[in-house]
Amino acid sequence: MKYTVYPAGLKAFGKKMRELREARNLSQEALAWKADSELSQISRMERGIVNAGLSQIFKIAKALEVHPKELFDFEVPPEEK
Repeated sequence: MKYTVYPAGLKAFGKKMRELREARNLSQEALAWKADSELSQISRMERGIVNAGLSQIFKIAKALEVHPKELFDFEVPPEEK
């Protein structure tokens, strides 16, 4: 089985993550600290460069004080899926 990456989905997830972070007036550094993650990893996730693992998603949601499903409340254009 071949592993497929969906760049548009990664970018949409990162954009949503950034929106939630900025709405809470958190810097990337503050989010990284609260989520026990590397600053560089938070930056790469927001830019849509890397996949977030499930454990990391739960830690980020907790740090942002949102339900994990809120991180996935975004649309990916059908032609880019």
